[in-house]
Amino acid sequence: MNSMSSQYRIIAVCTGNICRSPMAELMLAEAFRAKRLTGAVVDSAGTTAYEAGRPIDPRAARKLAAHSIASDRHVAREWRPEWFGSRELILALDVDHYGWLRQAAPDRASLAKIRMLRSFDPAVADKDALEQGIEDPWYGGHTDFDTTWDLIQASVPGIMEHVRAQLQGQDGQHHSNNQHNAGQRVRSIS
Repeated sequence: MNSMSSQYRIIAVCTGNICRSPMAELMLAEAFRAKRLTGAVVDSAGTTAYEAGRPIDPRAARKLAAHSIASDRHVAREWRPEWFGSRELILALDVDHYGWLRQAAPDRASLAKIRMLRSFDPAVADKDALEQGIEDPWYGGHTDFDTTWDLIQASVPGIMEHVRAQLQGQDGQHHSNNQHNAGQRVRSIS
């Protein structure tokens, strides 16, 4: 945990920050709220500035709204290098984001924070990162956003369990993710 904060900060990362990563951000924030898991803060960003300043994709907003999750305050933004130091968990939505983040990571401590979001999904947790990605629904239709929802949702309980364990760590300190990552290459602030 960042010594300047008593919160466990999570960021979800996709390409443009208008579909997958804001869906993950808002779904996690809602799950933390519903389970009263305080101490966790979730946000999101894109690896590119293509969509910076734009709202969430209307199809993603529609899917979230169907589950009573508001997304009207989301504004897309590009990843900033300083977030490697201020986030405890960096969730890549697809393998290209995972590779991009790993390449951009300034040190081993930052590398240890990067995980595929679906590495928390029991159905694929033991698979290679190449099999844990969520394809970009932007190119598809409503059913692609349904699939994105389902794949993110399958990972939410594992992420919540991980965060709960981190928040309950010995002496208030967070356990390192180094051991897990060696084998694998709340609240929303939107």
